Amino acid sequence: MGGLNPGQPAPPAAREDNAGSHNQRQSQSGLSQAQLMATADAAKAPSKSLRILYVGPTESSSRARLLMQAMEDLGHRVQSIPTERMDAGGERILERDLHARIMRRMGRPLDRAGTNRALELALENECFDLLWVTKALALHPRSLRLARQLQPDMRTAFYSEDDMVGRHNQSSYFRAGLPLYDTVFTTKSYNTQPGELPALGAKRVVFVDKSFGRDRHRPVPPSAEDRRKFGSRVGFIGTFEEERAELMLRLAENGMDVRVWGGLWPDPWIGRHPRLRVEGRGLWAEDYTRGICNTDINLGFLRKLNRDLQTDRSVEIPACGAFLLAERTDEHQRLFSEGIEAEYYASAGELTDKVRYYLEHSEQRQRIAAAGRERCLASGYSFHDRLPEMLRIAEGTA
Repeated sequence: MGGLNPGQPAPPAAREDNAGSHNQRQSQSGLSQAQLMATADAAKAPSKSLRILYVGPTESSSRARLLMQAMEDLGHRVQSIPTERMDAGGERILERDLHARIMRRMGRPLDRAGTNRALELALENECFDLLWVTKALALHPRSLRLARQLQPDMRTAFYSEDDMVGRHNQSSYFRAGLPLYDTVFTTKSYNTQPGELPALGAKRVVFVDKSFGRDRHRPVPPSAEDRRKFGSRVGFIGTFEEERAELMLRLAENGMDVRVWGGLWPDPWIGRHPRLRVEGRGLWAEDYTRGICNTDINLGFLRKLNRDLQTDRSVEIPACGAFLLAERTDEHQRLFSEGIEAEYYASAGELTDKVRYYLEHSEQRQRIAAAGRERCLASGYSFHDRLPEMLRIAEGTA
């Protein structure tokens, strides 16, 4: 496999000069960052502004909200219908009562947000070019059939960043409604295979790589306060899985300080080792970005339950100008050059060796982090960059 031999000089970050020239071009343009973004959005904007009816999560800290915001920034008219009840702060209300849990386990999640009725009302009152659904598991197939009847010229698209073949990500409504979408977008490449989503009735399945939020996932200069609140030499932000927990415990046992943020970590793992600091809570929105930016080595574990080959963190960490050390996969190596724009491992031993090496070689680590950020920008990994082509596909013009 590729990579470096710890203890030996590693390959230099070849894109360092490119990153410098990129920054120089920005400063010479005389435009502010906001003006540059507006100019870029105008260049990507379609000749036709779409009327999009968006159904999905809308909470302020969600990635789905970033996607919806990118649609609006690109000049489209977006009307949103939330799939969860929201609190006064714009965050979703978790449905944890017994009735909700039973119905969810049965594959028939409750529509307490009134999504289906809101969709019907919206379709009766306004015409749309595109119905975009982001993993709305309580959306009934009868609502999709009604949408087709009310507006036969409207295109329909489904988008999810989860493994939608996995039963834990499905509902009976999703399975029954899947054949009714014109296009299904997935960030799981294997979901496009004949035995996966097409076998469940999906007519057209399109794979798209993970994206980052242009305005959220960006470098944030560290402060003393942020370093105190979020800082770590080695860190991970994510939910509990036994394998990743054991790997971080091994790092701690080898004398490395590891800080972990995320939910669903069992109590026995809190205080398990003095060098393994499990916070027992997640980081969201701006805190998430600051957590990444104040961590010297960000670990990029893949969720085995979702059969991940890349995950949100795979692009969010480099987009923040931070150092990514992730599991080695073909998709990771395609997104970021190994040893140049990110680093990878394939075993517990290789992970331990590379963490130790890069803790001792900060300048090289920083060069790789900067090159990863430049790759995100140059290759167009943001929602703003990916959406124009996705919308052309959803419209049927690509």
